[in-house]
Amino acid sequence: EDESEEEPKLKYERLSNGVTEILQKDAASCMTVHEKFLALGTHYGKVYLLDVQGNITQKFDVSPVKINQISLDESGEHMGVCSEDGKVQVFGLYSAEEFHETFDCPIKIVAVHPHFVRSHFKQFVTGGKKLLLYERGWMNRWKPSVLHEGEGNIRNVKWRGHLIAWANNMGVKILDMISKQRITNVPRDDISLRPDMYPCSLCWKDNLTLIIGWGNSVKICSVKERHASEMRDLPNRYVEIVFQFDTEFYISGLAPLCDQLVVLSYVKEISEKTEVECCARPRLDIVQPLPESCEEISSDALTVRGFQENECRDYHLEYSEGESLFYIISPRDVVVAKERDQDDHIDWLLEKKKYEEALMAAEISQKTIKKHKILDIGLAYINHLVEKGEYDLAARKCQKILGKNTELWEFEVRKFKEIGQLKAISRYLPRRDPVLKPLIYEMVLHEFLESDYEGFATLIKEWPGDLYNNTIIVQAVVDHLKKDPQNRTLLRTLAELYTYDQRYGRALEIYLTLRHKDVFQLIHKHNLFSSIRDKIVLLMDFDSEKAVDMLLDNEDKISIDRVVEELENRPELQHVYLHKLFKRDHHKGQRYHEKQISLYAEYDRPNLLPFLRDSTHCPLEKALEICQQRSFVEETVYLLSRMGNSRSALKMIMEELQDVDKAIEFAKEQDDGELWEDLILYSIDKPPFITGLLNNIGTHVDPILLIHRIKEGMEIPNLRDSLVKILQDYNLQILLREGCKKILVADSLSLLKKMHRTQMKGVLVDEENICESCLSPILPSDTSKSFHVVVFHCRHMFHKECLPVSNTVSPVQFCNICSAKHRGPGSAILEMKK
Repeated sequence: EDESEEEPKLKYERLSNGVTEILQKDAASCMTVHEKFLALGTHYGKVYLLDVQGNITQKFDVSPVKINQISLDESGEHMGVCSEDGKVQVFGLYSAEEFHETFDCPIKIVAVHPHFVRSHFKQFVTGGKKLLLYERGWMNRWKPSVLHEGEGNIRNVKWRGHLIAWANNMGVKILDMISKQRITNVPRDDISLRPDMYPCSLCWKDNLTLIIGWGNSVKICSVKERHASEMRDLPNRYVEIVFQFDTEFYISGLAPLCDQLVVLSYVKEISEKTEVECCARPRLDIVQPLPESCEEISSDALTVRGFQENECRDYHLEYSEGESLFYIISPRDVVVAKERDQDDHIDWLLEKKKYEEALMAAEISQKTIKKHKILDIGLAYINHLVEKGEYDLAARKCQKILGKNTELWEFEVRKFKEIGQLKAISRYLPRRDPVLKPLIYEMVLHEFLESDYEGFATLIKEWPGDLYNNTIIVQAVVDHLKKDPQNRTLLRTLAELYTYDQRYGRALEIYLTLRHKDVFQLIHKHNLFSSIRDKIVLLMDFDSEKAVDMLLDNEDKISIDRVVEELENRPELQHVYLHKLFKRDHHKGQRYHEKQISLYAEYDRPNLLPFLRDSTHCPLEKALEICQQRSFVEETVYLLSRMGNSRSALKMIMEELQDVDKAIEFAKEQDDGELWEDLILYSIDKPPFITGLLNNIGTHVDPILLIHRIKEGMEIPNLRDSLVKILQDYNLQILLREGCKKILVADSLSLLKKMHRTQMKGVLVDEENICESCLSPILPSDTSKSFHVVVFHCRHMFHKECLPVSNTVSPVQFCNICSAKHRGPGSAILEMKK
């Protein structure tokens, strides 16, 4: 019933079936939990064995009065029962073994040994005014012994392993059954509380940890071994209180939950109407013990039947260790609390409309959840988002949640159509694996076509053409174009649809009309060159550079002649095509070179001269005629010189261009003495020309020839500077010659020294060398005798007597092998004598 945002830790349900039937006529007084069954005692002295669903499996009439306690051993085969009239019974549930005893006082508690089923552990304790231990001895007789008395009624006993803990009016004691010694006494804190109204709650967390709850105080005690050096007369075990804290309410029961505690609390509150203290709903809290306090993890108020009439002693808390089940027992009700599993967690998230978290939790735990399905949670999430108006998010979640389920996809699309949000889901519709019915995609496209041409165009571009019936969509677009024939978006989209339908000719017409950048890509992709034979002008008008490149790259499909023919009426485009063709190959379009002269002259004068220079096929006379008609001096000069009429070309430069520098440059290129003579004659009466000649011809013609021809008294601009420059050029030439001469002399001297050093080096002569004339070893076998050897620079060696007699005219000897004419590298360098 808690409406807070914090998720509860436990969930609750009433134990019904047989329990409901019992509590309609009787009242519960106690209950004990075993992992296999439950044992319920009532105020009318009945003991019922129940299954975990609350169905009655067995019934025992023990006493006409209240059952105070039921105890089971760990095996669940033996049960001890005590009642308010002093009766105690211990018997086997599956055997005839039984013990009966009646005391003269009420017996509040009974506890059988945890391992009672074993023969040497046939023990149980009872608690009334005394704590009695019964042991079965010889002849199957039960022998009682007093463990404790004198501190009031024993109201609670818990037996775990070899340790027995009990509570009386003064406090809690622990007895070690091995040594039969009491090892501790934990006094109760609030002695003002009646122990019969606010009884002590005991609970063993494990074999050595005892939890005590009394009044509003909780203590957690740990049984520890005493060190041998501390023994003396003390027990070998002692108890340490490791946690201690107080609660807000009175404690009716305790149970461990991992390292936390489950606390059943009795609550009193002041009535708002009568302002009188009354009983409120009990609380079941989960707390985290701390050394001096505790942290509340969760707190739940329980609505049990008849809670307004119950006292603290009427509530009990029992638990099943293996399954974390907690039973809250009251006279009119038994409530089961259990840890919430992942299904419960998802339930809570869905209740709080936290669908994203619920979906994530279900995905993480999909192997363990039993109640929920990921798909159901996802569909609920989509519906929730739609209700909130978050249509785009809802559509995006469809991708993940609906997956490959085509039926669900189609259902969701129709639902989005009903709310007018087909556009929201369009971006997320599956396009491959799975593919929905074509009708679904057509429905979405029609929605866009009615209201959003750009969105429609985007879908056509993104969606594969086989998702829908292309013919239907084409017709729809054509119908819309009748209303708006110039709509570029619809035209572009129609071209794409024609492309999907392989009607490339129609698509190409639209692209060209729109001057769309994809037209060239379309032609290449689908090899549409046959379709563009009559559309070359359109392509060139759209993008001449791309069009020319495409045409030249595909000459085998559209010939050069066809392109030139198509462009006949558009000479400016014809020129662009032929110019690009000439750049690629000077010879392919040679038949059009004559035409190109006029085209260059008309549309591209800067490239005319390079064309004339590079072309070997254009008629020079025709070119000269055109250039002369248009007064293209530079081109005319080039053609005249190429045709061998250099003097006319030079004359034209001098007369038409009046450019002495260009004339000099032309004379230098031709390297003809007569041209230089013509240039000098033409310039001799023009002072500016004379200055140019003086400055530039010094390295080609003797300046004296020019200077002698200058008339006396002629005023020449910058004459002094020109003469100085001539003298400087002459001096520079002299210096260059002298420098070259010095370098040559230095190189000759260096090489001579190197040769001298080389010839002065010694030559190794040993037993392996032979005479090149007689082919015998060069050194005699007896070196004590005198011998003569001649070694040449070429490393050939001879006995002196094997060499021919030297000429009287030239006493120098030469190697017979290397120089038959007595010259070369064979002059002797060493004569060895001994």
